[in-house]
Amino acid sequence: MGSRKQPHAVCVPFPAQGHINPMMQLAKLLHSRGFYITFVNTEFNHRRLLQSKGPEFLKGFDDFQFESIPDGLPPSDRDATQDPPTLCIAMRDNCLDPFRVLLKKLNNNNNSTASRQVPDESFQSDGSLDTTIDWIPGMRNIRLKDMPSFIRTTDPNDILFNYLSEEVQNCLKASAIVFNTFDTLEHQVLQAIASKFHNIYTIGPLSLLSKQVIDGEFKSLNSSLWKEDTKCLQWLDTKEPNSVVYVNYGSVTVMTDQHLKEFAWGLAKSKHPFLWIVRPDIVMGDSAILPEDFVEETKDRGLLVSWCPQEQVLSHPSIGVFLTHCGWNSTLESICGGVPIICWPFFAEQQTNCRYACTEWGIGMEVNHDVKRNEIVALINEMLEGDKGKQMRKKALKLKKEAEEATDVGGLSYNNFDRLIKEALHYSEQY
Repeated sequence: MGSRKQPHAVCVPFPAQGHINPMMQLAKLLHSRGFYITFVNTEFNHRRLLQSKGPEFLKGFDDFQFESIPDGLPPSDRDATQDPPTLCIAMRDNCLDPFRVLLKKLNNNNNSTASRQVPDESFQSDGSLDTTIDWIPGMRNIRLKDMPSFIRTTDPNDILFNYLSEEVQNCLKASAIVFNTFDTLEHQVLQAIASKFHNIYTIGPLSLLSKQVIDGEFKSLNSSLWKEDTKCLQWLDTKEPNSVVYVNYGSVTVMTDQHLKEFAWGLAKSKHPFLWIVRPDIVMGDSAILPEDFVEETKDRGLLVSWCPQEQVLSHPSIGVFLTHCGWNSTLESICGGVPIICWPFFAEQQTNCRYACTEWGIGMEVNHDVKRNEIVALINEMLEGDKGKQMRKKALKLKKEAEEATDVGGLSYNNFDRLIKEALHYSEQY
């Protein structure tokens, strides 16, 4: 089989001789330039090829293999071209699923990269997503699986992919782009963006900048769509510093009932106090119901609420670690609180945020998507008691300090906000 870096072309001609011949020419041309080739015939034509050339023919080439898929028509021993209209219908109705099965087999048996002629989702589970890529400016140590979920599609008509693609293009038409981040957090990425688009303004974290800029009654104004339970703050007051596991998967993330139970028993078996935000719609297609024995076992050290003032919670000294879906707001608020994170990304940009937290910033540890209770126990104990957890808390506190410096009077985010008003919005000239 081909080497790991060898490109792999899967060639699938329409199953008629007039199409097979030119496809074979293309396959040979690609092979001459270093491609590993898989040439796919229908079972009917594969049999004819064997009859014509003999079985040894298929074994005589390096980096060139033949495979076959059924066409869905009744078996036939005829040595003749099949009826084209009938074949067209059969190919349309019957060949896609067998071809996907073949591609899955090829990906399992071959480490090279396949060029495909039809949309195929086997890359989601065949290990391809673990491939590290180096062609995105400013982003290092990024795997395909760390890219936003909307990008990882083979459907050209995917609604979210097309919507986001259009919006990104629209951004390039703007006179300025404002980012809710700070320069030391994402310096390399911001530099790469600035090299292509000069009018960018980093003014984050906005929650900290707001404390410096906003006065009066607007300080307490928020846009939460859920009623916040502020009693949890009084409950946190009764706990030791850095001792509580705060659990919140954001406003959109959903999970299976089984995953909910695995998280629950992981929290229970860790023996640490926890504050868990359990939205009524957290479970896919159903209401969240936790096992009665879990509730009974943890009643003296766990608090379950439906929503909370998260920024205040993460700034509370009793919070030791944040189990999060890694949405950008939650990630920034955790940094502002100096709290390390246990990451369980769900979709959108959460996988990217998770990767940065775990590798670039060193403040997070990732949970396997198919979560198990023992893994949760191990991660919580490491974060709250282990050496790695202590190092991650130090790094989180360092980022907190940098975020505060950036948004303080005279800091870069603070000055960028002033510059945004004066330059991009022409405030001084118009008002």
